[in-house]
Amino acid sequence: MNYWIDSHAHIYQPNFDDDIDEVIQRAVSQNVRKIILPNIDIPSLERIVDLTLRYPLICYPTVGLHPCDVKKDFEDVLKVMYSWASAPHQFVHKRIFAIGETGLDYYWDLTYKEEQKEALKIQIQWAKELNLPIILHTRDSIQDTIDLIYENWDDRLRGVFHCFSGTVDEAQQIVDLKNFYLGIGGPLTYKKSNSVEVFSKVPLEKILLETDAPYLPPVPYRGKRNESSYIPVIAEKLAEIKNCSIEGIQFHTTQNAINLFGL
Repeated sequence: MNYWIDSHAHIYQPNFDDDIDEVIQRAVSQNVRKIILPNIDIPSLERIVDLTLRYPLICYPTVGLHPCDVKKDFEDVLKVMYSWASAPHQFVHKRIFAIGETGLDYYWDLTYKEEQKEALKIQIQWAKELNLPIILHTRDSIQDTIDLIYENWDDRLRGVFHCFSGTVDEAQQIVDLKNFYLGIGGPLTYKKSNSVEVFSKVPLEKILLETDAPYLPPVPYRGKRNESSYIPVIAEKLAEIKNCSIEGIQFHTTQNAINLFGL
């Protein structure tokens, strides 16, 4: 595979409105040919639709409720989202490519902790029913998310622990799961991150590259808006950690994304 895939980027957000065409062009110039667009709430669905219509060969949509957007009315929100996920005629592809971004977030607010868990369980069932991978957000909640995946696991369930920032032990639990991957982006380049130690032990066959744009830009772009064209910067650091060629990183991570998302 002689191109890159950004497996997680929110480039449909308003802070890309003024230069989205240039952002896409920069990505393509760096050989980033495909970008997964994780949905977070109902308003973002229309923005994702618009971007996939403009760039159908580059942008690939998902549907899911981000844990930070889970409130008292989460069941009503999920009903609307399910209608999009189960009959995705709104999208140029006539399909979606994953359920998510869902998961658990214990960093910002624990008010709806139990509702987050229930929303995640519902979306896990969607993933199995619709034969789609699931994109998992796990900020300060990795072990609880792993436990929920194990509790609900069967051969139909597959996905990625996006922006993985856990321990070696937690990473191994995910490696042991059939058809699950660990996503890594800009934090791999940060001096105080534990990601170098963790990903030195994760097999390449289990790794996806991502930016999480506009968040978490890699060094030397910290403090700036992140974007998909920075994927090769992350890949170079991973190649250094793995003591392998950049071509090897490209082959494995791109093939992993193709396999997971059915691209």
